[in-house]
Amino acid sequence: MRELILGMAMSLDGFVGGPEGQVDWIFDGDPEAITCKVENLWNTSLHIVGRRVFQSMAAFWPTSTLPFAAPMNQIPKAVFSKQGSEILKAAGMHKSPGESPAQVSGAQTGQRQPGAESWAQAYVAGGDIADEIARLKAEDGKPIRAHGGAAFARSLIAQNLVDEYALWVYPVILGQGLPIFAELPSPRTLKLVSSRAFPRGSMLQIYRPA
Repeated sequence: MRELILGMAMSLDGFVGGPEGQVDWIFDGDPEAITCKVENLWNTSLHIVGRRVFQSMAAFWPTSTLPFAAPMNQIPKAVFSKQGSEILKAAGMHKSPGESPAQVSGAQTGQRQPGAESWAQAYVAGGDIADEIARLKAEDGKPIRAHGGAAFARSLIAQNLVDEYALWVYPVILGQGLPIFAELPSPRTLKLVSSRAFPRGSMLQIYRPA
């Protein structure tokens, strides 16, 4: 039985991106935080994402040289989409503004990296989200890690499908943007499992349902 971890970067005022999905503020280059993130990614047996983020990631990670590229490429993926296998054909040909680290200096090479083919082999979850998550959780292995986008994360949270929240909180105030806790049917209590601060001001907060 696998647990589902929702890993999201968040501003101090609770947004996971600017109004148009801008996330440039998360690339602070903190070496200690990068090492932690890579370790967390390797402790994953499946990456799950929504349609738009899948298209953006599939266009970027296969030729990326960032430290995160190896676990992002080599670990299997599932994309939640009603488009069926068409979503896999479109992968690599579309980039959504603000949702990809493609503008990070020196982050890409023209060469495909090991595991790049896994994006075209992703499992397409087109059924009811709760049923699909239950099916994926029923398998053995390391945790499932959900990356978003915001609408996908809201759906997971609203239906109480998340076993652990790994929230990277950054020292930035956006004022407006994309929330992920905006569609709760009622208040929900969480318990803080751990908290770790990093040299450049970000914090990793781990919460689980109380």
